[in-house]
Amino acid sequence: MAREPNGPRGRRGRRGRIWPGGLRRRLVVAFVLVATVSAGALAVASYLLVRDARLGGSLAASAAEAREDLNLAATITDQAAGDFVRAYEQRGTHAVLIFPGGRTVASDAQVNPPIPAVLQGLVRQGQLGYQRMDVAGQPYLVVAGRVPGSNAQLYLFFSEQSIERNLAQLRNTLAVAWLGVLLAAALVGRVLARRTLGPVARASEAARLIAGGRLDTRLPVGAADEFGAWAAAFNEMADALEAKIAALSAAQARELRFTANVAHELRTPLTALVAEASLLGSQVSHLPDSARRPVELMVADVRRLRTLVDELMEISRLDAGSEPVLRRQVDVRSVVAALISARGWQDQVAVDGGPLTLTTDPRRIERILANLVGNAVEHSGRDVTVRTGTDGAHGRIDVADGGPGIPPEHLPHVFERFYKADSARTGVGSGLGLAIALENARLLGGNISVSSDVAGGSVFRLTLPLGPPADVSEP
Repeated sequence: MAREPNGPRGRRGRRGRIWPGGLRRRLVVAFVLVATVSAGALAVASYLLVRDARLGGSLAASAAEAREDLNLAATITDQAAGDFVRAYEQRGTHAVLIFPGGRTVASDAQVNPPIPAVLQGLVRQGQLGYQRMDVAGQPYLVVAGRVPGSNAQLYLFFSEQSIERNLAQLRNTLAVAWLGVLLAAALVGRVLARRTLGPVARASEAARLIAGGRLDTRLPVGAADEFGAWAAAFNEMADALEAKIAALSAAQARELRFTANVAHELRTPLTALVAEASLLGSQVSHLPDSARRPVELMVADVRRLRTLVDELMEISRLDAGSEPVLRRQVDVRSVVAALISARGWQDQVAVDGGPLTLTTDPRRIERILANLVGNAVEHSGRDVTVRTGTDGAHGRIDVADGGPGIPPEHLPHVFERFYKADSARTGVGSGLGLAIALENARLLGGNISVSSDVAGGSVFRLTLPLGPPADVSEP
């Protein structure tokens, strides 16, 4: 794929550019969420299953041992009860034997945990009960029952510290594994998102290059998948677009050459025609009344034809880029005053605003103002005002008239070539004056805008840089 050379503009983001980073982040986040939630659910389920199995196994073993010990306690006399319960302490199990009347014999007198009331109630009912509780900060399983053939109660405290330690190790292992899955999912998701959205980023860059004029930009067609078909379709579209634009450019070039050639070929015979018409016009007063009016109309039409050919020649030179720009210090108010005096507009045009000095081409400034002021005089006939001023680093020249104004639907087209608005704004002009003025303004690094009120007239604003623009090269 064609690429632009690196530069300041290529390194920073461009307005309107489609960046795939947001979608890439969303895909990575979605992948990580799915992976981590699945891994977390699996880890929690595994932990719960292992914990239930370990605690259930501990309860089953302790209950079986408690039944044997209850049967053994039935053979022990009251005098041997102390030795019986102390034997449990030697094998790591705390035992408490409670006789009717409240007499209690414990395997370790210093360890005398409180017996839960719920568990005591189950034992009094003759059931084998159990309950888990903490004794001195350590987990214990308490299994208790009534001694067969007696009302004595035996409570056995089985330590589950090893089970709790194993479960803690399992929790830590699963947590570390879950974090590992999280990191692995983030890395894998990033790689997959980058590979998946890589064609999208390349297509975005290719579309931006085509929009910038690089019509030879194409996408590489990779594997025969959806992205490959997309790239092939994009390239077909780019080929069709390049061919269409090339055809339009060729047609436009032919049109410009035709206009220039026609204007050039007309200029030589028109020069002779203008001279003859001028000579004939000087003799109008000597002609009969029946011939005077046709001669006057012919002379006026020859002048209009000369103006049209001159404008066609000028706009052809502007299109060809062959118009030179000769810059110097220009007093805009002096140019406006000289223009008004030369055209005889003293009674129709007023000058307002402050002094304005530009570094620009005075001939083109005069050409632009002649078109704008002449257009205002032609369509209003009165109340034309030229105002000068500055706006930051730019000079501002407003040409306002008090005419009927331009309808809103015509405003976007007033600078188009050969375009004329409705009959209220249509005169004898060719429709090229405003287009020529705009092209000259752009040649000087400026612009022309228009605002209009149907009831209050129009304002054409010429904006030019105070100094020579940096992006306009001198011929």
